Amino acid sequence: MMFTPVRSRVRRAALVLSAAVALAFGATATVGAAASPAPAKQRPTSVAYVEVNNNSMLNVGKYTLANGGGNAFDIAVIFAANINYDTGTKAAKLYFNENVQRVLDNAATEIRPLQQKGIKVVLSVLGNHQGAGFANFLSQSAASAFARQLSDTVGKYGLDGIDFDDEYAEYGNNGTGQPNDSSFVHLVTALRANMPDKIISLYNIGPAASRLSYGGVDVSSKFDYAWNPYYGTWQVPGIALPKSKLSPAAVEIGGTSQSAVADLARRTVSEGYGVYLTYNLDGADRSADVSAFTRELYGSDAVYTP
Repeated sequence: MMFTPVRSRVRRAALVLSAAVALAFGATATVGAAASPAPAKQRPTSVAYVEVNNNSMLNVGKYTLANGGGNAFDIAVIFAANINYDTGTKAAKLYFNENVQRVLDNAATEIRPLQQKGIKVVLSVLGNHQGAGFANFLSQSAASAFARQLSDTVGKYGLDGIDFDDEYAEYGNNGTGQPNDSSFVHLVTALRANMPDKIISLYNIGPAASRLSYGGVDVSSKFDYAWNPYYGTWQVPGIALPKSKLSPAAVEIGGTSQSAVADLARRTVSEGYGVYLTYNLDGADRSADVSAFTRELYGSDAVYTP
């Protein structure tokens, strides 16, 4: 029986404030989308994860900056597809639950409107309790085969990239192997070769995140971004990327206090990081929560337009 989790990251919000992350992001048109770039905005890049089991991706495009009309968010992350395990073929398989599939099938109305505003749309991929994960491919060819599934999906639905989130794999289930050192290196190398101009981001958690080097190859530089996975905290991702590509700050919209949201944004700017990560944007008017960080990052309140 397949189990596709609705991830609740609320459990992380209670962690103590600790580290930070970020990157400047230029809004460029996506191929196939008649993009109208938003007004120029100073960095950092702001990221919004959306739980599509419960909320619409279009919510990301409803926030603009009061002082010029630019987008409050630069990257929208579809949360989440899954890496499943096919017990017949004994291979990893990319899986979409009905809600993710609905977003992808309706890209014209769920994804293109964001891209036309200059917002990049990335698909997050998450473990699914079946033993398949990014860190336990047994061969380069197996890793490359899954990378092809990812890049084909990006191409088919006109997405802007892939986000790796190595949670809930439950390595060892269904007779699968434990994490090894070569797997994620092969996977990221193949994916970058398949899509040299797309986003590859790392939710900095799980066995894959600590296995970025193998056989003289370090894939750190193949990522566009990496971010802290613990909401309400400050934690610099342990990956060899410049500050402009890191988000040590991570907040849950509506779950992290506005004062903490503001403090983390202020620290992002003062310490020179280029990305600010948010999670769980829903359909309510969250302009007060969003303004708590846009004031610090961009010197402007956020305006919500239903």
